[in-house]
Order: sequence, then structure tokens, then C-alpha cells
Amino acid sequence: MIHISSKLPSGDTTIFTEMSALAQQYQAINLGQGFPDFDPPTDLIRCVQETTAMHHHQYAPMAGDKSLRAIISQKIESLYGSSFDPISEITITAGATQALFTAITAFIRSGDEVIIFEPAYDSYRPSIILAGGITVPYTLYAPDFNIDWDNLKRLITDKTKMIIINTPNNPTATVFNAQDWKKLDEILTGTQIIVLSDEVYEHLIFDGCPHESVLKYPHLRDRSMAVFSFGKTFHCTGWKIGYCVGSEYLMQEFRKVHQWNVFSVNSILQKALATYMADPQSYQNIAKFYEVKRDYFRQILADTSFKPLDVQGTFFQLCDYSAYSDMDDRSFAKNMVIHHGVAAIPLSPFYNHENEGTLIRFCFAKSTELLDQAAKKLRNIH
Repeated sequence: MIHISSKLPSGDTTIFTEMSALAQQYQAINLGQGFPDFDPPTDLIRCVQETTAMHHHQYAPMAGDKSLRAIISQKIESLYGSSFDPISEITITAGATQALFTAITAFIRSGDEVIIFEPAYDSYRPSIILAGGITVPYTLYAPDFNIDWDNLKRLITDKTKMIIINTPNNPTATVFNAQDWKKLDEILTGTQIIVLSDEVYEHLIFDGCPHESVLKYPHLRDRSMAVFSFGKTFHCTGWKIGYCVGSEYLMQEFRKVHQWNVFSVNSILQKALATYMADPQSYQNIAKFYEVKRDYFRQILADTSFKPLDVQGTFFQLCDYSAYSDMDDRSFAKNMVIHHGVAAIPLSPFYNHENEGTLIRFCFAKSTELLDQAAKKLRNIH
């Protein structure tokens, strides 16, 4: 056999794969992995059907369909008051995770340090490792997951190349506000640090609050790349289509990598999304839709001993299960699948260190019928 020196020697399987497989094995209700169990909007499906009949079956341009990039540019200017050239500063990607991987690969070299906030989306660290970088975690603590900016500043060294922000945050369901961006701007002034802002849940912010995108802040925009997801916005995660926005000099480097690992993205879906998103209402009402689901799920939890944390955005609900058990979170989550028929995600895999908390993450992006079925099972946990 050939000796292989693995770039990812741990060989870890994602917790989402692990828990979804367990849920399937025990025929449990899967409130773990973050995907809706309902279809995309009917009008969007119609746009796909119509576009399929128009013979757009060949490669799209490397940077993405021009009409879709133009719509995105208009959307950004309308929502965030910032102008981005659709030709040179917007790139369509094969999902948001590919955009994140491409951005990290484009800018991180051996020995570069990347600051991430933990608990963190689990693709960040492996991408940094593959690029030869060093992950520097800033640990956030429940229940508020607030950032002490003075402590963050102490993590910055002359090797710091990038800071990854995730707002709204998966898994904490917290959001950045204007003061957070101001503090970050102050810390980064005079440095060469790039901001990679993961904003895939931009339209899932509740209680009337606006999304504070990095693109709104002029001093930050020139050093930032922001990543977005059509799949999260329009309930079509299986389409694997997203986009990245950034200043031209950053986007040039991004595309140097993008062209070799993806080149171009599904042409039919891009044309369909451009047609559908021409009406801004296509994305303006998403927050209310999911806010209703959040409130309904929290109403369900009121009949249990789970203690829900605040949810400011995303379609995730963190819950403290300590009233039920002192098990570690992985054991409790597995026990809940096997003995109670509901799957959730433990929080500890979102950290790189041992985490002794008693929090699990539910996904409430499900039909009312499925949530009601889950409710019956959750009420039976003692």
C-alpha cells in the first residue's frame, strides 16, 4: 500500500452526517441537520421549469450569469447602501461552503493565522488546515455568546491574515450589530487583515431587526469578502448555489482559485434565480416566515423541561437540557435519537476543545406537521 500523509489526519466525519445517519437508522425525526423539509417557493420552481425549456444547458460564465450578478448588485445597494460592480466584484459559487473554502484557499498560506469564533461552523477549521494556516479560536460562552473586543485584540499577531465572522451565527443564533462592526473596524485599522464574513442567513433575522452586513461599512468593505446562500434563503439547500462579494482586488484572487476548482455553476438555476429575484419581495418576507416557525417551536418547548436560549436569527434553536440529564452533549443527543426518536446536534463539535456544556441545537425549518410530531416525542422525555 502507498503511504499517505493525510492533510486531514483526524479523519473526522461531520457531526451532521453522524447524527443524520443515526436518525435514519432509528427512524427518528431529524431536527438536527440544517435543511428545510418543504419545497422552495412555487414561483421559483416555475422559473426553473420555464428556464429549462429555454435550452440554457451549457456552461455559464466562470464568474456567474451576468443577469443574476446584476440582480445581486441591485439587491446589495438597496439593502446595504453599498455599490458593487456585478462584472468584477460578484461571483456565483457552488454553494456557500465552496465560497468559504475558495476565499480561505486564495489568501491563506503556510503559517498564516486565522481567527475564528467558536462555536463555529465546522468547515472553517479544515479549510484553514488544507491551506496550511493556523486556526486561532476565540471562545464564545453561553448564554449570550458576547465578544469582549479587548480580548479579541490580544489574539492578533503579525501572523494574523484573516478573521472569519458568521452573522447570523450558526449555531448560536446570535447576530452582529453596528457596534460590533465598529469595534472590529477600530481593531483592524492599519492592519493587513482580511475579513471573511459568512452571511448565509442574512434574511433570517427576527423581531424587526435589520441585517448588519459587513458590506454596509465603508472602512471594512475594502478588506472584506462576504458569502451568501440562495439555498438558505429559498429553502433549496440541495441546489448548492451561493455567491461571494468583495472588492475587485480581492475578487481577482478569489477567481484565480474558483476557476480551477469549480469554474462555473449550474446555468439553469442561475437564470431561474435571476428571473425570480427581479421582484424584491421574493426575499423580503423570508424573516417573517421563519419567525412564525421560531415562535411555534418555542411554544412547543414550553411544555418540556428544555431551556431555550434567545434566537435572534437563523433557523436554529439552542436548548439547555441540564434539567433532564448530566450526560455530555454527544451522549444526550444520541440517547435522544435512540430512545425518544428525535435528532438534534450537540454543541461540542462546534468547538475544537473539550466543551462541558449542556446545549444541543434543533433546526425548526420544518413543516408544522413534523414539528407537532416532534413535540409529542419531546414531551415524553423525562
